[in-house]
This record gives sequence, structure tokens and C-alpha cells, in this order.
Amino acid sequence: FFSARWRSPGVFEQGLGCRQKEIGGMAFVQGGGGDFSLGDDDGGLEQSNAAEKAVHQFEMRYTALKDSLAPHKAGRWAGTGFCFLLYAIRVYYIQGWYIVTYALGIYYLNIMIAFLSPLVDPNEQSELPTSEQDAAEFKPFVRRLPEFKCWHSVTRGLFFAFGATFFSVFNIPVFWPILVLYFFALLIMTLRRQIEHMIKHKYIPISLGKPHFKGKPDSN
Repeated sequence: FFSARWRSPGVFEQGLGCRQKEIGGMAFVQGGGGDFSLGDDDGGLEQSNAAEKAVHQFEMRYTALKDSLAPHKAGRWAGTGFCFLLYAIRVYYIQGWYIVTYALGIYYLNIMIAFLSPLVDPNEQSELPTSEQDAAEFKPFVRRLPEFKCWHSVTRGLFFAFGATFFSVFNIPVFWPILVLYFFALLIMTLRRQIEHMIKHKYIPISLGKPHFKGKPDSN
């Protein structure tokens, strides 16, 4: 009698001297050691599992790459700035795809607002200071969009825009000075509203660090 070991659909024992045996409409694969594993028609699940495995491996490698770049803040932004310079040179020489650049600018504007905004909106914050000591307590500024996620979004948007310049479908004829004027009008209005919000709720979008107090020097 043989021993049967269950395997997930589409996964079979492989190896030298493997033999397949069919019993009662079910396929058993015999390995070199004489063990049988149950197998049946997976209906294309093998290819699906292979695709999912490839996607999973790509996501793991991509996450590992991001984790390795996280500590290098200056290098990350310098690399993104260099890529943006290459993008600007390409747009200048091809003389087109202005609508892509305009969309990239609007996307960057939304990222900037999220980067300058606090995680908790002061208008919706229910916890109020109960004493002067609580009001004077040091509270670091917590952004809605952290620095690393901001860099990642900026870089990802830049790569998408750079790739779009290789497809003529995105080269929509437009009078680009109008786009420039409209973008700067949106920029001014957005910054004005953000500054008014900062003044109203008395916060600045940076953390200068917790203040340190020194005691009086010893008179002796």
C-alpha cells in the first residue's frame, strides 16, 4: 500500500524517477522514495500561481529597495532632482506633451499641500488643552504625508510622466502659456489658503526639536 501526501492544486512532487498513477479518477505521482502525492487537473492554476508568485517577488524586491533607500534622504532627493532635470530637457527638445507636464504640476501641488498639512486637522481635533501646562507642552509637527512617502510619490509621478512622453496619444495640442498661467494661479491661491490655515491654528510645518533648558551655573 502506498502513502498519499496532499499538495495544493497544481503542485506535484518532482524528481528523478517520478511516476504517475491514476486511481479512481485521481492522479497520484510517485517520487523516487516511493511516496505518492495527490494531483489533479488544476484548470490553469499553475500559470496563475506562477504569475502571482512573480508579482509577489517583485513587490518584495521593490519594498526591500525602498527600505534600503529610506536612510539616505539627501541622496534620494538629489537623484529625483537629476531625473526631473532630464525630464525637463526632454520636454524642451520634443516641444510637446505639455498637458502631461501640467498634470504632473497639479499632482505635485497636491503632494505639497499634504506634506505641509498636519495629520490631524485642527478644525476636527476634539482634545483641547485643559491647562496652561498642557497648552505649552511640546508637540512635534506630524505631517499628513511623511517625508519618505512624499519623495516616493514625487519620484513615481515623475517616472509616469516621463514614460507618457513616449506615447503620442498624450501629446494633446494645447496653448501652453495658458496652462502656465492657470497653474501659477492655482499655486498662489492654494498657498494663500494654506498660510491662512497655519496662521489661524498657529502651527508651522516643521519641527525644530524639543527645547532643552539649562540650569543655572554653580556659583561655587
